[in-house]
Amino acid sequence: MQIGFEAKPEFCNPAGFVQGGLLAAMLDDTMGPAVLIKTNGALYTATIDLHVSFLAPARTGPLTGEATVVQIGKTIGFMEGKLMAADGVIVAKATASARLVPTTKVVA
Repeated sequence: MQIGFEAKPEFCNPAGFVQGGLLAAMLDDTMGPAVLIKTNGALYTATIDLHVSFLAPARTGPLTGEATVVQIGKTIGFMEGKLMAADGVIVAKATASARLVPTTKVVA
């Protein structure tokens, strides 16, 4: 699954690169929906653990997140993701585990 993001200048740290916490949020927002799509909308995720490795500085402009679902258990799911700059350079990678919640219990 792929999702697009736009890294804005206000996301940057004093060095001029996108702040790592925002990159982590983008990765989290890439991996969770991958479970939703894989389960045809049946399961929503609540992140338990998120581990991010920052591989290259991210500049403003388009970023693409890609996620794969590694495993879906009865109550926990495991995902992997990467965030790429427009030139294809991987700026960050992540793994996550999440509690699986039926969407019927989340949507009010």
